[in-house]
Amino acid sequence: MNKLIVFIACLFIAFSGIAQGEKFEYLDIFNLENVSDPQISPDGLRIVYVRNSRDVLTDRTLSNLWIINFDGTDNQPLTSGNHNDFMPRWSPDGKHIIYKSNKDGSSQFYLRWVKSGAESKLTNLIQSTGSPVWSPDGNYLAFTMFVEAESKSFATMPPKPKGANWNEPPRYIDQLNYRGDGRGYLKQGYSQIFILTRDGGTPRQLTFETYDHRGDIAWSSDGKNIYYSANGHEDGEYDPRNSEIYYLQLDNLTTKQITDRHGPDYSPILSPDGRKIAYLGHDEKYLGNQLSQLYLMDIDGSNSKEISLEFDRDISNLKWSSWGDGLYFQYDNKGNTKLGYINLKGNVEVLADNIGGTSMGRPYGSGSYSVAPNGNYVFTYSTPNNPADLMTGDKKNRLKRLTNLNADLFPFKKLGNVEEIWYSSSYDGKKIQGWICTPPDFDPNEKYPLVLEIHGGPFSNYGDRFSAEIQLYASAGYVVLYTNPRGSTSYGEDFANEIHHNYPGQDYDDLMSGVDAVIKKGFIDENNLFVTGGSGGGVLTAWIVGKTDRFRAAVVAKPVINWYSFVLYSDGPAFYSKYWFGKYPWEDPEEFLKRSPISLVENVNTPTMLLTGESDFRTPIAETEQYYAALKLNKVETAMVRIPGASHGIASRPSNLIAKIVYIVKWFDDHKAD
Repeated sequence: MNKLIVFIACLFIAFSGIAQGEKFEYLDIFNLENVSDPQISPDGLRIVYVRNSRDVLTDRTLSNLWIINFDGTDNQPLTSGNHNDFMPRWSPDGKHIIYKSNKDGSSQFYLRWVKSGAESKLTNLIQSTGSPVWSPDGNYLAFTMFVEAESKSFATMPPKPKGANWNEPPRYIDQLNYRGDGRGYLKQGYSQIFILTRDGGTPRQLTFETYDHRGDIAWSSDGKNIYYSANGHEDGEYDPRNSEIYYLQLDNLTTKQITDRHGPDYSPILSPDGRKIAYLGHDEKYLGNQLSQLYLMDIDGSNSKEISLEFDRDISNLKWSSWGDGLYFQYDNKGNTKLGYINLKGNVEVLADNIGGTSMGRPYGSGSYSVAPNGNYVFTYSTPNNPADLMTGDKKNRLKRLTNLNADLFPFKKLGNVEEIWYSSSYDGKKIQGWICTPPDFDPNEKYPLVLEIHGGPFSNYGDRFSAEIQLYASAGYVVLYTNPRGSTSYGEDFANEIHHNYPGQDYDDLMSGVDAVIKKGFIDENNLFVTGGSGGGVLTAWIVGKTDRFRAAVVAKPVINWYSFVLYSDGPAFYSKYWFGKYPWEDPEEFLKRSPISLVENVNTPTMLLTGESDFRTPIAETEQYYAALKLNKVETAMVRIPGASHGIASRPSNLIAKIVYIVKWFDDHKAD
């Protein structure tokens, strides 16, 4: 009965907003819907997609499968219920859809007959799996799954007396990577490749090597081989990016490595005629950011060549055209995610913009697309005022929006207006892109407090995409500035590597120049400037308050405060030491210290709140605790907000996203100048 009362209360709040045309509010996060992972049928006439919603009672994001015709007609659910159905994949003949669901309590594969609507549960697995990949004849499914290694005791405890209640035995760890953010302490074992018949039953394990098979997998056109990428090198744990492409012969289960260079080779995908392999990779230079380039080689690994030499953007999500004359791919350019097509001579055509909208909290790049053999395609479409919906296109580049999942909410809510801005950095005049979100009912003749919101990564980008977090700051009366300072992706490799072994660095100047540019517009109250950011943005926020007192208050979310401790305590010690510094902390402690916000703590006067998930293994909460103690010892006004059970992705539960924003807004509101 109590749950029913809460539900009715939430409905009343939501519908009151609709009736009055109110601003976007915290509980509206539970009303948001978005699509993800659209998959177009082999004939190009139907699309199955994941429809995501947020449940206010269980505090979970739920998902079901829907299907719609390519022309936008007959939009209907395939599945329903308060659980998660996801990862749908059409069979080659279009008669079946394989998908994953936790409807029975754990994630399992289900097969659906499209014409009749009949379903069959195919598996009873105890481990989670990767995405299923159909064999060319549609009789088998290949996927990856973790196989736990046999646990061996390092030491033997004496037998405990009958009835004794002893503690759990010690956890013995001897691997470099022993925990992962969002996964906790890792079990010993490796991800292996399996196949499963379309009729279900027991999956058959195909690989047994002592390394992970986690990358994309692909079948040969005759169904006799499976191609995959993995880091099988003896020192792979210490050189994490050095992956190669292999193939597995199904008749005798032997594997063969077909690439051999220092650097990542991954995402193999076979041409329609089965004679060529397209794949991604680059020659390792140990830069903070290196672009994934497109390569082509013969089926045996010979005659490899790069075909994206002139394309200075990061390539992902490859798909061959059915004619074999080029490939579709996804990339970010100046804060906008696009669908491109590249022919075998390296010429690029832009097919669609505004892919994204599946990152609901902040305006990061996200989203996906799918393409049919006839050239019809579908993608997740997003704008600053719209989470992901479905949009289609065809060979003539005719685009059509198919869904508007939030039509029951947004027409009755006042959202902040988002405007693009370009400005020059005070450091060297470099052009920097950003966006300004103004409050609903904005009046340019009034003065507003400003929030500078900084993205993480640092090798990532914000863009013209929907962000619940930005909109809620605007609804609270703040103008919000979010930018892509040097180090951000989507502007080319050189721009990103402006912060290589120099982070934080002149990205600070880029951010301060953005604040100055917005102030010049005349509607900012210069006595009420605020700053926040998460992860890499948390690093820069802590750096900023150590460099300037111009902000009334700051919120440092899930930061790195001390690079020395972070490199040794995070879930990627080999990666961060090798790529972000080039040396181990004890080899050059001064370099680690001078780039650590803790080195500037004696300069901090700004009231600073810290906010981190208690189960964060990416930027462990010990980093937050160090900074909190240092600020307290210096008698700086500070507070620490700990999100129970949350990993680095704090907003994985809707209430955590709300809590993060509520605490930030309250901290800023309490520190406004009169």
